Amino acid sequence: MNPHTTESDRQTKPTHECGICGIFGHEDAAKLAYFGLYALQHRGQESAGIVSGNGECMMIHKDMGLVPEVFTESNLQRLSGHLAVGHVRYSTTGESSITNTQPFMVTHKGVPLAVAHNGNLVNTIDLRNHLEAKGSIFQTTMDSEIVVHLMARTMDMGLAKAVKESFACIRGAYSLLLMTPDTMIAVRDPNGFRPLCLGRLDNDAYVVASETCALDLINAEYIRDVAPGEVLIINKDGIESIFPWSPRQKSYCIFEQVYFARPDSDIFGTNVYATRKRMGEILAREAPIEADFVMPFPDSGNYAAIGYSQASGIPLEMGMIRNHYVGRTFIQPSQAMRDFSVRVKLNPVRQLLEDKKVIIVEDSIIRGTTGKSRVRALRDVGAKEIHMLVSCPPTVNACYYGIDFPSSTQLIAAQKTIEGIKEYMDLDSLTYLSLDGLVEATGLPEEDFCLACFNGNYPIKPDKTFRKDSLATCIR
Repeated sequence: MNPHTTESDRQTKPTHECGICGIFGHEDAAKLAYFGLYALQHRGQESAGIVSGNGECMMIHKDMGLVPEVFTESNLQRLSGHLAVGHVRYSTTGESSITNTQPFMVTHKGVPLAVAHNGNLVNTIDLRNHLEAKGSIFQTTMDSEIVVHLMARTMDMGLAKAVKESFACIRGAYSLLLMTPDTMIAVRDPNGFRPLCLGRLDNDAYVVASETCALDLINAEYIRDVAPGEVLIINKDGIESIFPWSPRQKSYCIFEQVYFARPDSDIFGTNVYATRKRMGEILAREAPIEADFVMPFPDSGNYAAIGYSQASGIPLEMGMIRNHYVGRTFIQPSQAMRDFSVRVKLNPVRQLLEDKKVIIVEDSIIRGTTGKSRVRALRDVGAKEIHMLVSCPPTVNACYYGIDFPSSTQLIAAQKTIEGIKEYMDLDSLTYLSLDGLVEATGLPEEDFCLACFNGNYPIKPDKTFRKDSLATCIR
């Protein structure tokens, strides 16, 4: 996904909540966290922040905007210390505002504590109501702040015990970093919804990040993934690994492989580039079509299009050219200029497309409005036939685990049949990759994935399905 996501993208593509990067044991921790966030910019473009620690105190800088807009050389120099935790955010819980930027930092009994969270808690309402009844005062609308309040109530037990007690209350998806002035803690939920990996830098410094591409940028060595249900405590004594909770069935988010993760990352033990190519190869097997060439809508469909082209023998062309200098916002066109918002980002190559039979490979269709506009642009320049292949099944259900899928009333596949979507988008044919084909492309067993957006089988039910009295034992 392009770091410069337009408002049009946000309305028609799924968006992710955030990315995190932590550094321990390096004199340039904040600068390394900055570069780690730069690599993870695709996971969130609303705000960015870094908190650093020097063993005695913690410093923080955060603001709305992209990573290079938020940080300068001078404010990074002020973030001194040997450990740092950074965060990039797109809001799925809590409004988009400076108040809700992360990392979120508080001081409790003289000890500062910061949290950076990727994911979404599903029992937020019940937890917040119970904490407020116990006297907690919330400063934000983020579900991540709940973690800080729970930790504050148990810090006297020590960090390891506080984590165990606090997260026993929490349900949902969380790959997160906690930080005190001298310790960094990585926590991944027992289902393992969101990715989290561990790396080593210069032999004695450690890196924890959402994706391996962040390790690559700072030349860190990948060690392993943080396991589902694992807590890593990193301090001057090294790394301690604990598993405080009973094992649970893995529920890896398969949309990380379809769309969110960078193609140069390894996610859940598989390479994203290779997985997306295999999606295209399997589409060639499931949907053989005669055409003059295959093309993606760049950049999201690129790798599946390569796979389809190589497997089918149909040439790959770039029938739409992307303007890479489109910022996050631009002057909105008037109704009379309605096609401008499409063409400002992607423009068809008229000479290539005229009187051609074209296969478009796309990674997903959410609302369908942008795809419809782009297909119309191809028709306008004379494409003879337009066939669309989608490298995942129809998205028919909302996500509660950190992806901003809209409600089913706004998901086109929940409202229309495949034939209806084909007619709405003015396509000659429309084929989605089968669920079996998608899982096959990952190389992992189906039971390892959360597939709720496709089949409605939610591993953890959202708010209001838990008995409120079950919280009383863990909120003191």
